[in-house]
Amino acid sequence: MIIESLIQSHIEEAVSVIRSLHTDIPETCIVLGSGLAPMTERCQILAAINYTDIPYFPAPTTPGHAGLLLVAKVGSSLVYMMKGRYHYYEGYSTQEITFPIRVFAALGVRNLILTNAAGGINPGMNPGDLMVIRDHLSMFCESPLRGPNLESFGPRFPDQSHVYNPEFIESLLKISEDLNMPMHTGVYAYMRGPQFETPTEIRALRVLGADAVGMSTVPEAIIASHSGMRVLAISCITNLAAGISDMPLSHAEVIETGAAASDRSIMLLEAFLSRET
Repeated sequence: MIIESLIQSHIEEAVSVIRSLHTDIPETCIVLGSGLAPMTERCQILAAINYTDIPYFPAPTTPGHAGLLLVAKVGSSLVYMMKGRYHYYEGYSTQEITFPIRVFAALGVRNLILTNAAGGINPGMNPGDLMVIRDHLSMFCESPLRGPNLESFGPRFPDQSHVYNPEFIESLLKISEDLNMPMHTGVYAYMRGPQFETPTEIRALRVLGADAVGMSTVPEAIIASHSGMRVLAISCITNLAAGISDMPLSHAEVIETGAAASDRSIMLLEAFLSRET
């Protein structure tokens, strides 16, 4: 009970600071993954705050993750934008990684849109392709729900049948068809990193049914689902996973390909927000 009360008080402190940013509280939060930072240049920024100015939000250390929370207008939709996220490989626990998601849930945010850069495992995928996540493999993810359960958010043993909202997935696929932007659907496998996977690990993930692999998203999706939020997650396939091609893997390639595909990702998100929020 002492630990649970402490976590709750930390959440309440962060909520208080974020509430002071803007009078209206958005119903949707977008977590901008690698390559999607340009989305902030195509919307109206109403307020901004550094993560380090929000209690218990540490600063991201990964290149391409600025560490800014924005209140923005995307078309007519008011949203929060996380310009940068945390990763387990930075040295944070999964509870620290997902603390902002708890805070958004406490603020009243109902929808979470997660974006990421991922390695393609499915042989039908190419760098620059987009994939909407319909399910994930989380066996290598230390559960962010470990420890005392926060009953005010959700149950001790939450169902994981529909972590990613089926209606959101169908809506995005229809939008991609209308815009003539082909999109894959698939299973995202979480790996802890920071090293890229070995060819043998990729073969094992492929046997298990994974279509893409990455080092983020799953902890956040688990917490959002536990908190009753509706989740949509999109991967940009920035490279072919180890063993799929003979090219060595690098983070520079991830950033470069993600940036090249950002226009399509942003157009899809803008259309989705205008339809669903």
